[in-house]
Amino acid sequence: MRNRPSLLAIAALGALAAAGCGDGANTLRQDMANQPKQNPLSPAAIFTDGRSARPIEENTVVRGSLEDDALLVPKDSNSFPLPLTAELLQRGQQRYTIYCTPCHGIQGDGMGMVAMRGMKHPPTYHQDRLRNEPVGYIYDVITNGFGAMYGYSAQIPPRDRWAIIAYLRALQLSRNAPVGDLPADLREKLMSGGATK
Repeated sequence: MRNRPSLLAIAALGALAAAGCGDGANTLRQDMANQPKQNPLSPAAIFTDGRSARPIEENTVVRGSLEDDALLVPKDSNSFPLPLTAELLQRGQQRYTIYCTPCHGIQGDGMGMVAMRGMKHPPTYHQDRLRNEPVGYIYDVITNGFGAMYGYSAQIPPRDRWAIIAYLRALQLSRNAPVGDLPADLREKLMSGGATK
């Protein structure tokens, strides 16, 4: 009698094992090969419009979109693909403050908070080498990174990268502009402040 419950337990386990095997042909197939998935451009009942292809979300960079980027220029190019406007410079200042000041500092001198906390100082944007680099080079560095700097292609859309470059060029010009290039009223204001330049 003692063997009867153990025989029933063994029979129940055997039945469970047999039920999990499925049909004989697919016994060894993995579940990963048969997982549910959405094929491209197929109908999807879970979305109200019935499409599986979703529109691009605002302020995101689509993976692989760089190849189709109309704003991409060669690294040695010095042509700016967008019109320089006050709005573009303002957007560049906002994006620069968010993404660049932690390392490069508010003035672009490499004295950001990350550098002040002991990390390697990035070069100042006001040195001759970086003032003379073409804008295509700067775009490439923002996109793909350089040295200790990681690429920001996933965080910063192409148009915002160009806005940052426009603001960066304004920063460089503000620190290195000859006094003779200033309007007369600004030149007088500068000279009355005791500057000799």
